[in-house]
Amino acid sequence: MPTIRSIDTIKATLLTPALTSYFDVEIGIPRGALGGKLNGILGGTVQQDRLNIMCSDATLPGSSLATLELTNDRHGVTEKHAYRRIFEDRIDLTFYVDANGYLPIKFFETWMSEIMNEDSADARNPNYFYRSKYPDEYMADQGLKIIKFERDHNRSIEYEFFRTFPLAINSMPVSYDGSSLLKCTVSMCYIRYILGKPSSPTTQQPAATIADQARNNSLPKTRSELRQELYPDGFGEAVRKENDLLRNGQSRSQLRKELYGEMGPRE
Repeated sequence: MPTIRSIDTIKATLLTPALTSYFDVEIGIPRGALGGKLNGILGGTVQQDRLNIMCSDATLPGSSLATLELTNDRHGVTEKHAYRRIFEDRIDLTFYVDANGYLPIKFFETWMSEIMNEDSADARNPNYFYRSKYPDEYMADQGLKIIKFERDHNRSIEYEFFRTFPLAINSMPVSYDGSSLLKCTVSMCYIRYILGKPSSPTTQQPAATIADQARNNSLPKTRSELRQELYPDGFGEAVRKENDLLRNGQSRSQLRKELYGEMGPRE
């Protein structure tokens, strides 16, 4: 039998969706000589933060489980047993390209060139060949993060990636047609990720159930609740304030209308 839900219950459940436009990206940098060269391109933490802000598109990663199929344990039953978690091999990040220094292009092109020990002068030689660095020299052990948060900045989840490096830079078409923003899409390779513990106010205090939220939204306020909102210092204090102001010659009804509008205290 289907579950019967009230409109208030549906509103309490569906009217707080997560929005895709609130996220932050942090780019990890490898250690050693390559990390020093990349930091030189960035020119400090301010420039690195600019690179992070330029990321306009990202993808929250996915994974799957590798399974073994068992057909002989039970008659007529086929089972699957998980034995390994399989991560996607890359994540795509898209960056706006600034007109001042083409920072995203310069940063990731340098990273990939250094992985292959590329020499721009010798690379013009027809017989030039590439020899790559060892993985520990060009991989960022950690530091690449995607943080998904909400408008109030109080709720978030964080994906952290390990052993990352740029695998590919997509081509960027340019044209004499109508101008548009130049974007650079980079595929970052990683071996695995972890999902940090979600940050939420509900983890610090007991959360009301959906039914409680719906019931609270639908209940009308009592007279005492309305008075508490109108007169936080107490009803008697409001009357004493009126008596002090009556010395100016105003009638009590005029004074109450000015102070409280139509919801003023009744005698």
